[in-house]
Amino acid sequence: MGVYEDLGVTPIINASGSVTRLGGAPMPRAVLDAMTEAAASAVPIERLQGRASVEIANATGVEAGLVTAGAASALTLGAAAIMTGWDRGRMESLPQTDKFPNEFVVAREQRSGYDHAVRAAGARLVEVGFNEIVPGAGVRRTESWEYEAAFGPNTAGVLYVYTPDSAPPLVEVVARAHKHGLPVLVDAAAELPPRSNLVDIPATGADLVAFSGGKSIRGPQSTGILAGRRELVGPAFAQLVDMDDHPSLWDPPAELIDFERFDGGPPRHGVGRAHKVSKEEIVGLLTALKLFAAGAYDEEVAGYLPRLERLAAALDGAPVNCTIHDSGDGESFPILDITVDESQAGRNAFDVCRSLRNGTPPVYVGHGKLAQGTLVVNPLHLDDATADTLARRVREELGAD
Repeated sequence: MGVYEDLGVTPIINASGSVTRLGGAPMPRAVLDAMTEAAASAVPIERLQGRASVEIANATGVEAGLVTAGAASALTLGAAAIMTGWDRGRMESLPQTDKFPNEFVVAREQRSGYDHAVRAAGARLVEVGFNEIVPGAGVRRTESWEYEAAFGPNTAGVLYVYTPDSAPPLVEVVARAHKHGLPVLVDAAAELPPRSNLVDIPATGADLVAFSGGKSIRGPQSTGILAGRRELVGPAFAQLVDMDDHPSLWDPPAELIDFERFDGGPPRHGVGRAHKVSKEEIVGLLTALKLFAAGAYDEEVAGYLPRLERLAAALDGAPVNCTIHDSGDGESFPILDITVDESQAGRNAFDVCRSLRNGTPPVYVGHGKLAQGTLVVNPLHLDDATADTLARRVREELGAD
């Protein structure tokens, strides 16, 4: 019996990858060992975050960084910092923002449930552009001039959701925003790999960039990174850290805060207090970041394609069509699409997915293409044994055994 069985919870075969709802990515032994060691001693979290800022800055090429409670937390803290700067009165008022600029301009096509993280700080989103392609009403996407046309006296900044095909290009949006003295907050939660994005996305001039720490970096699942200008990372930190100390004793880390910016006294607990990060998580994230940035996972990634090829071969004769997508860059994970032939199987992809989850052992495949009749397999959590079990379970559900 293991810890999950003791709690009455059955472990699963995760063929979905580093998704949050299944617990994120597997952490390397070096990360787990570092977290265990960190748990045995007490340290001032302020000092630890100060050193984390240096490590993150070195890895991303920016001025400062912060370990956050996930990428969504980084967005909340980043939005808060943009709206308040170093103003303690504004910090105290969040999420009430009626008395100062609180609007973030965002492309309509980049809206999602994740932007709750920005609105949680008290921000109001102002949409620009049209999602014409989805309804078949046109061919144009959001254009950079539309951001600029929406800027006004209540604009605090720009929210940009980065993907390889985001439009308009981030660098264009940054240029338009900076022309008006407005910062740009970038959601790049899932945009690693490639490793180069750690540097390339901030290098566009974006003021703050949020990355997930629990996906490809393979740190603790509930960690994230906020990286960017020290003038904004500092106020984000000030609204995250525990402020229960005498003002006369407060000694903030110089890596993040210039004491005089607060006119001799710290703010009180900020809107980010609910986003606290433990010492173990900070150390775990920094350990994982070093591994990721050094390419320590590349050898593992090289083994994913043969494993998926073996899985696809094991499904030969089943009423499915298998397609492997591989970028060949040595960093990105290959992905296996298993498209169900409903006419032969007598079941659709939703039926198979549901049965896989409810069977023994439970198997969770990626569900992003179920409407197209396809089960998606991400190999991050798979080894040869679980890949073989996955193939057996799919064949069973399709009546191929």
